[in-house]
Amino acid sequence: FTKTIAMYHQIHTYTELQLQIHDDLRIQHPEWVQSNGECPRCDSYESRLTELLGALTRTGSNGSIAATHRALAQVD
Repeated sequence: FTKTIAMYHQIHTYTELQLQIHDDLRIQHPEWVQSNGECPRCDSYESRLTELLGALTRTGSNGSIAATHRALAQVD
């Protein structure tokens, strides 16, 4: 059993953050990735996170990350 370890690097842009999340979800949950390479569950997580971050940005909220984590947990 070989465990893949994600490599971390500094994120400078929102686009880089999205790409890092995209890659990390697939590394951390290979069982979610279909044989054709698609990952509907990953897509759902990415979409929900984008919605949550957008809502935080629009409202100027500086609420806790715990609230965002709870909302993401509801995606499952």
